Amino acid sequence: MTSENPVVVVATAEASPGKEDEVEQAFRKAVRAVHTEPGCLLYALHRDPRSPSTFVMVEKWASAEALATHGKAPALAELGGVLKGLLARPLEVRTLTPLPEGDERLGQV
Repeated sequence: MTSENPVVVVATAEASPGKEDEVEQAFRKAVRAVHTEPGCLLYALHRDPRSPSTFVMVEKWASAEALATHGKAPALAELGGVLKGLLARPLEVRTLTPLPEGDERLGQV
């Protein structure tokens, strides 16, 4: 791990109608692989109960370098290939800088 600050990523995917199960399974497979990548501190899949076609991945990486390595890793390349044709719109990815405050266990992802 480097001395850099951690990086948080929130990625949102909307499955095309009827493709929800395929999208979920693709993400589930990726989660298992990504958890073994260096610098992965969190890689957690969520589903929006009000919009079951919407999946949200919350990620935390030890550094920008670890995130960059993840971006070139086989698991992400495979996920991108599987998701082609399954999403209603392009994946939305936000990279965030944590601003911890208060209790260190509660004030940051």
